[in-house]
Amino acid sequence: MSITTDTTGPGAPPRANGELVFAAPWEGRAFGMAVALAESGRITWDEFRERLIARISVDPARAYYACWLAVLEEVLVGAGRIGDGEVGTRATRLAGRAAGHDHAPPHPSAERAG
Repeated sequence: MSITTDTTGPGAPPRANGELVFAAPWEGRAFGMAVALAESGRITWDEFRERLIARISVDPARAYYACWLAVLEEVLVGAGRIGDGEVGTRATRLAGRAAGHDHAPPHPSAERAG
């Protein structure tokens, strides 16, 4: 399955010159997680998109990717992929990790190749 995001309308992600724009790394990660989950059949893209549009219409002043993440959490909990309290527990644990925790040091062969 290939996911096509809206390019216009309330569900359209922020873009500049046609390219997706992320203000922070977590936004790109949240975007990628939703797309990967939909492409693998773990969530339904149409349901995700409809919920995102509804969420944005309820609170249009809220940041786009804050809505995106909230809907992703709702869809995952609704599908039984994660427990309702698990989201907060995981977020707290991850927030307590040291900066740079998600980046492995470069492989020694990469230094020789450069």
